[in-house]
Amino acid sequence: MLSLSTTLPTLPEIIDGLPNISGWETEVISVVNHDKAVFLPTTNIRLENVNAVFAIALHMHQPTIPAGHDGTLISNLQYMFEHPNVGDNHNANPFAYCYSRMGDLIPELVNQGCNPRVMLDYSGNLLWGLRQMGRNDIIDNLKRITCDRTYQPYVEWLGTMWSHAVIPSTPIPDIKLHIVAWQHHFAAIFGWEALARVKGFSPPEMHLPNHPDALFEFVKALKECGYRWLLVQEHSVETISGKSLSYKHLPHRLIARNSQGETISITALIKTQGSDTKLVAQMQPYYEAKTLSKQQIGSVFVPPIVSQIGDGENGGVMMNEFPSAFKQAWWDMVNNGGGKSGVVGICGTEYLELIEAAGCKPEDYPTCQPVGQHQIWARVSADNCQPEAVENAIQELKQINSNFHMDGASWTNHISWVKGYENVISPMYQLSSLFHKKVDNLLSTDSSEYRNLLLHNLLLQTSCFRYWGQGAWTDYAREIYQRGESLLQNTNSMTANPTIVTPE
Repeated sequence: MLSLSTTLPTLPEIIDGLPNISGWETEVISVVNHDKAVFLPTTNIRLENVNAVFAIALHMHQPTIPAGHDGTLISNLQYMFEHPNVGDNHNANPFAYCYSRMGDLIPELVNQGCNPRVMLDYSGNLLWGLRQMGRNDIIDNLKRITCDRTYQPYVEWLGTMWSHAVIPSTPIPDIKLHIVAWQHHFAAIFGWEALARVKGFSPPEMHLPNHPDALFEFVKALKECGYRWLLVQEHSVETISGKSLSYKHLPHRLIARNSQGETISITALIKTQGSDTKLVAQMQPYYEAKTLSKQQIGSVFVPPIVSQIGDGENGGVMMNEFPSAFKQAWWDMVNNGGGKSGVVGICGTEYLELIEAAGCKPEDYPTCQPVGQHQIWARVSADNCQPEAVENAIQELKQINSNFHMDGASWTNHISWVKGYENVISPMYQLSSLFHKKVDNLLSTDSSEYRNLLLHNLLLQTSCFRYWGQGAWTDYAREIYQRGESLLQNTNSMTANPTIVTPE
């Protein structure tokens, strides 16, 4: 297992009533930036015995809203419990159980001789909200499968944006702040060793930036924060020549090229098909993997991978049908190869480590780029790659094609996270700009004042305020903006002298 220096501090999870999302940046970056194998030392899967694999991830999120007593910040889950007769709030208890149940299902299946796998993606909002509500039982159940070495080989956590911000419309300076905030918070709950094992990233809403500069900064931030790969929705990317993917069941190399002509890349696992929780709830990836056979990467034949993610709690199918379907699939695998041969479940990092140990090289993976970028690069010559040329190409494309945009692509392409939400987007960018103007290099990141300002900045970027339409949710956003702006305005006296870094 990964071993870390005993000199690392034990992080507090809550500081002055706030989640631990900043202050230990140096320690976090030192812990996550390593090239040690995470799953390879303990995996019981041998590639030569496997024809195809599948990987499923469960996405869990509840937004933070200013709807508690006297307008305090609380989890939407808490609001659901306190207002059970409003809308679908009667689902609060089933939702809470869904957040916890993997801590029961994985040990149960392992003790039955099965070989289960699951990847978990929990927003920072949700983890904080569970602690605010006193639901230590849920956190402890998750700790069981995260920190107990008996169950670590079966579970992989994926990093994400702390406050469930969709990346294409997140202010670029804040992308890395979300990523590092989640890493802080996760380490404070589950420990440094658990954080060191988090190598895959799950973008909220599977929303991938397609603007060259936004994508470049996103991938750059991921790599600086120690991530090796991310999940990508198949319809959000294209081949370098602008076509649909031909090898969606193989890992890809996502190429990010910015308007200065710089390039960077990261491994991507392709999430197939669109947004349909039923795919995960009914274990469709397992049954799809049964139809596949080995494919070639470079000179190596490897089992293809069916990658899928769905909401882990949302919808009747996930709430009611998933546990039995999940168990049935692993029982079926035990009866057809002992759970370790033929078609098996796997974690994303485990898969990549296995195929690379067998001789695969990331530079041999098929390449992809965000959808629409082929049209840009067809208009920008390699020897004239500069911001003005790229921007001119984008504007020209918008004029000749009304469907062309730089808003990114996700698994919910019928929804725009930008159009119609100027009353949220504009204040969001204003608060971000004010935040960086007021606090960058002026407030210590380990001060409670900085942490509170960062919290409001990140919270306003939560996608839910642009998902549920105008009304209560945009009102929540306006309230968070006003509080954040007020807090920032009150930092004037504090930041006038850079030597003052904490409140009196």
